[in-house]
Amino acid sequence: MNSYAAPDFSLKGKLALITGSTQGLGWTIAQAYAASGARVIINGRDSDRVARAVKIVENQGHSAYSYVQDIGRLKDQEAAFEKLCQEVGTPDIIVNNVGIRIRKTLAEATLDDILELMNVDLIAAVQMSKLAARAMIRSKIKGRLIAITSIAGELARPGDAIYPIAKQGLSGMIRALAVEYGPCGITSNGIAPGTFATETNAALASDPIKGPIVIGRNPLGRWAKPDEISGAAVFLASPSASYVNGHILVVDGGFSITF
Repeated sequence: MNSYAAPDFSLKGKLALITGSTQGLGWTIAQAYAASGARVIINGRDSDRVARAVKIVENQGHSAYSYVQDIGRLKDQEAAFEKLCQEVGTPDIIVNNVGIRIRKTLAEATLDDILELMNVDLIAAVQMSKLAARAMIRSKIKGRLIAITSIAGELARPGDAIYPIAKQGLSGMIRALAVEYGPCGITSNGIAPGTFATETNAALASDPIKGPIVIGRNPLGRWAKPDEISGAAVFLASPSASYVNGHILVVDGGFSITF
């Protein structure tokens, strides 16, 4: 009888870029990747915050690099990414995490609101994935393209029209990337978080009316802790997910299956 090896979740030797990784789920994922053996590239717009995050990772005994770049500045993205590849190396793993939210009805939203959210939450991820896949192919890397979508990638709610449109576009992007780059050995997957207690959700979580409604709908009866995204993020980046492609992994405590 053949011996059986345990699943491999190590990211040792891998280089991972996580966009928007100085706070929230991006920061949690960066720390989880570093703890799993990857060298991580911390991205943000604020050089001081990026430097602090890099220092924290280094103080934990891991390798980290700074990537101070506004991912939403689409015209600057290509040159900045190519420079990063030259200076640090081609990432094996890209996590398109950066995003914004403008909570308005479509009637209230201005054209500037719509363009800003779409550019940051969707178009930037499309372009980053294109640049990353091109670099991976050039370097003969069988990499991982991962996007942080949302349960809003399948659901919608009143008063928040633009965000679900962008997130549902991300879900479509993941499937398109999976088909296009699968033959190159590059897998593309997404994580759809539910209600996580991050900085951006602090106001909603503390709202005396909306907060309890969110908890009441969730079968687990609570908000998720940020580090509860780590398992899904590490899995999809690891050798154990080598045959997972075009999938959206929902991490929401069952929120999206209730009605």
